[in-house]
Parts: sequence; C-alpha cells; structure tokens
Amino acid sequence: MMTKKIGKSTYSFPSKPVIISSATVAGPKEGQGPYGKEFDKVFSDTILGQKSFEKAEGKMMEEGAKLALQKINLTERDIDLFIAGDLLNQTITSNFTASTLGIPYLGLYGACSTFVESLMVASFLIDGGFVQKALIATSSHNLAAERQYRFPTEYGGQRPPYSQHTVTGSGSAVVADKGQGPKVLFASIGRVMDLGIKDPWNMGAAMAPAAADTIANIFFDTNTKPSDYDLLLTGDLGKFGSSILVDLLKDRGLDISKIYFDCGAEIYDKNQDTHSGGSGCACCAIMSLGYYLKQPQYKKIIIVATGALHSPTTYQQGENIPAIAHGVIIEK
Repeated sequence: MMTKKIGKSTYSFPSKPVIISSATVAGPKEGQGPYGKEFDKVFSDTILGQKSFEKAEGKMMEEGAKLALQKINLTERDIDLFIAGDLLNQTITSNFTASTLGIPYLGLYGACSTFVESLMVASFLIDGGFVQKALIATSSHNLAAERQYRFPTEYGGQRPPYSQHTVTGSGSAVVADKGQGPKVLFASIGRVMDLGIKDPWNMGAAMAPAAADTIANIFFDTNTKPSDYDLLLTGDLGKFGSSILVDLLKDRGLDISKIYFDCGAEIYDKNQDTHSGGSGCACCAIMSLGYYLKQPQYKKIIIVATGALHSPTTYQQGENIPAIAHGVIIEK
C-alpha cells in the first residue's frame, strides 16, 4: 500500500490506519461541563498535586498516554513512535512526557490543530510502512497557557465576549496498521492563512478562514459534498468563529449546517462563563476521542482542527495572527 495524493492538498491512505485505543483526561471545569461523564478521568483540581501548572499538564499527558496503552494491554515497548504536541514554549509538556515514556519521539507544534496534525503524521508513517503502532497525544492547561499567551489569571483582566477558555486536559490515541476501531481514510494538509487579525482574544475570527479553506479542499479533492457525511467537526472555533465558518462556506456554495458541530462551542455549558467556548490543544482531542468518535450514529466523519500560529513575541510586536487547519476523514 502507498499513500496517494488525490488533489491539491488531500491524501488517501489505502491501508486505512486504525485508532485501536484512546484515552481522555480533563480538568474540573471540563468535568463539570455537559460531556464530563464521557472523559476517562476528571481531576478535581487544576494543580494535580504538582508544584506548577506546567508540571500538572505534564502529569495529564503522561497519565492519558499510559491509559491508552493499558486499555489494550500494551506497554511502551510495543510502540514504535510517540508523536505529541502542546501549547507551551518549546513543547515542554510533550518533551518531558517523552522522556518518561522512553519511546522514540517526534514533537509537533500546530497550536490547537496539533491533535489532527499528529493523527495525520501517524497515518502517513503507518500507511507508508515505516511504523506499525504510534502513540499520539496532545494537551493544554488553562492556567499555564493563559499566563504564557495573555495574562496570569490572578491579574483579573476582563475578557471580551468573543474570547475563549483554554481547555485543561489531554487526549491520547494508539494508531496502528491493523485492528478494530475508527479508520483514517484521508488527510488534508492545511495552508497558513493570514487575514490581518491582531487581537489575541479573537481566535475564532483568526482561524475560521483557514478552516473554510481546508474544508472546501476536502470536498473538492474527494469529490464529495456535505450530505455524504454524518458529521463535520471543527476543533475550537468557538461560537463566534463557528458562525463565521458557516457563512464563509455558504459563500462557496457549501451548506454544512445539518452536520456541523464545533468542539469549542460544545465542551462547556452556557452557564460556565467561558464566553465563546473552549480552545487549546486538548479541546479537539478530548471531545473527538471522548465523545464524537464513540457515537454510533456518526459513521463517516470529517474532523478539522484549527490553530492560531502566533506567539507572545509576535503579539507583543504587533504582528498579525496567521492560522492553519488540518483535516482528516474517518470512517467507523
């Protein structure tokens, strides 16, 4: 079998790499949301008995990764490659987790698109025959990410209504060349798009055009239409960005309204004071793996995860916020 390029940015996987196991862990706020019971483990606090929020995030990723292996009676020695990423500078959560697991490691950074990026990379390597089993993981922690990208929460700054709340959690999965589980059929690599957004709170508006571009490419490259799918899921555009995406695709003649959900818009209850919803590397990972991929009514699924590719340095220097979106088609 060999991966085939079938269009401008989309590739098919003849071997159909399969997600044979997954695990999701979440923080207390996520556990109190409407999907809290769907996650494998919910922590009662945000520090997890650690000395810092960054160490707490590392513990979440490590526990989630090990749980994904335990579910199918595998150990680290059974895994060919660990592929992971997070939001913190130099992907320290993934790096430290990799040092604990002892598995050959590729670190990725796609901001909040990292979950789909890691699934995509694992599928390429498996379909090409380079690895048989890959462990993928992503994570984010609200209190670690906020003080890196914006302000420490102790500062008490006011958040605009279109802002989003970084999800505290981690999602892990084992992707293999054979086995039972959801199969990855196609992957679409996104383009970096810059529409001139400078507001670091306005992630939905910054990322929606990249999501629209990738989704349109998926439909065009695979010669399909929205009605051919049971679900189109985006990572974390939030309520504000989701409405922009729907309008952008309508302008291209694509009506996704009947099959569309956004992880960020869904993960929290409207009374949880998260404004436009959730964001962060963990958002798409725990909602996809913890809920949507387990629902029997969704058999053919598009998952598109979006990422804002800015940094504290570029924001402080007044630069725009470029964004990217990567997509996969999954069949159960």
